[in-house]
Amino acid sequence: MSSEPSPGPPPASGSCRACVVFDQSLVDYDFGHDHPLDPVRVDLTMLLATELGVVAGPGSSSGLSVVRAPVAPDDLVATVHDEEYMAAVRRSGADPTVLDAGRGLGSDDNPTFEGMHEAAAHVVGASVEAARRVWTGEVDHAVNVAGGLHHAMPDRASGFCVYNDVAVAIRWLLDNGAERVAYVDVDVHHGDGVQAVFYDDPRVLTISLHETGQMLFPGTGFPDETGGPGAEGTAANVALPPGTADAGWLRAFHAVVPPLVREFAPDVLVTQHGCDSHIEDPLAHLLLSVDGQRASYLALHDLAHEVCDGRWLATGGGGYALVDVVPRAWTHLLSIVAGSPLDPAQPVPEGWRELVRGRMRRTAPRRMTDGRNPAYRDWREGYDPDVWLDRAVNASRAASFPLLGLDPMP
Repeated sequence: MSSEPSPGPPPASGSCRACVVFDQSLVDYDFGHDHPLDPVRVDLTMLLATELGVVAGPGSSSGLSVVRAPVAPDDLVATVHDEEYMAAVRRSGADPTVLDAGRGLGSDDNPTFEGMHEAAAHVVGASVEAARRVWTGEVDHAVNVAGGLHHAMPDRASGFCVYNDVAVAIRWLLDNGAERVAYVDVDVHHGDGVQAVFYDDPRVLTISLHETGQMLFPGTGFPDETGGPGAEGTAANVALPPGTADAGWLRAFHAVVPPLVREFAPDVLVTQHGCDSHIEDPLAHLLLSVDGQRASYLALHDLAHEVCDGRWLATGGGGYALVDVVPRAWTHLLSIVAGSPLDPAQPVPEGWRELVRGRMRRTAPRRMTDGRNPAYRDWREGYDPDVWLDRAVNASRAASFPLLGLDPMP
C-alpha cells in the first residue's frame, strides 16, 4: 500500500504570507568558472520563478515579494565564526594569492576569490533577514535560495562553504527569543557544520537525511551522532545507501522527520534544500526525481503549519545539475513557500528555455516534472531487516527516538 508524501492538504492557494530574500549581487559568491558551485544556478532559478509568476517581477503585484539582502556585519558573522578565521577570509578576499590551508582557504573545494568575505557575509545577511521577517511575524515563510552553506565550521571553510549562513540565522533566532529551533537538512551531503555548531545545545534539533558518509563527503552523519552532553537526542542522522530513489527516500523521511519535529515542538522550522540528491546530479549517488524532491517540500511546508504556526525559513544548498535540476526544483520550493504550489505538469516557459539555449548552449527540460509518482510505503507497514534502506532507518530511529521519549518501533 502506498501513501502520498503530504499528510494533509496545504493551505489554500495564496494564503501564506511569504517572501524571497534576494538581490542580484548574491551571485558574487563565485569560486570561479570551473567550480561545481556555479552561481548561475541561483540566477536561473530566479529567472524561471519570475517567468512563471512564482516570484513577483518588476511592476507585478502577484507572486512572492522580493526583499533585498543586506550584508551581515562582522559582529553578526562572529556569533558563529571565530574572529581569527574571519580575518583570514578577509585577507584571502583582498588578495586571492594569500592561502590558508589550515582554515580551508585555497583548497580545490574552497578556492579563494576577490571579495570573498563580503560575498559570504552577503549570503549570511540574506538568511538572517529571512529569519528576522519570519520571527517578527512580517511573513509566515521566507526563503534564501542562495543560502544553505551548511558545511562551514566556526574556524574553517569546508565543502564550498565559507560562512555558515544557516547556523548564523539559527543563532539569531535563539538570541532574539526563540526557545527551540528545528533544522531539517535534505541535501545529499550531511549537514555537518550546522550539527557541529549546535551539537551541545538542547534548544536546537538537527536532522539530516543524506547519502551515507561511507561513500560521500564529509564522511560523517551516522546514527550514533545524537547530540552532546546535556543535548542528547537533539541530533538525528539518516545515512542512506547509494541508489536510494524517491520511494525509499520518502519512506525514510516520513519515518524520522515528522515524529521528531512534532515531539521537539519547535518555535521555528529551518530547512536546507540541497537538490543534489537528484539522479542527474554529478557529485553524488542518490536517484531522486524533481517530483520526489517537491514532495519533501510540501511535507515540510505542512509540518511548519502543523507545529510552528507556519514559521518557516527555507534555504537552498547543494545542487550541481545547473540547468536540468536546480532551477526546476527550487522554483517548486519557491511556489510552495508562497502557498501556491505549481502543477508538476506545468510546461517550462519557452522564453526561459530560449534564454538557456543562448546563455548556456544547453537544451532545457520542457516540463516542471520528471514524470514520477512520488509514492512510498509507510514505515508502519513493516520493517525488512534484509533491506539496507530499512536497516538505515531503523538505526536512526533506534538511536534518536528513545532520547526524546519516542518509541522507535513502528
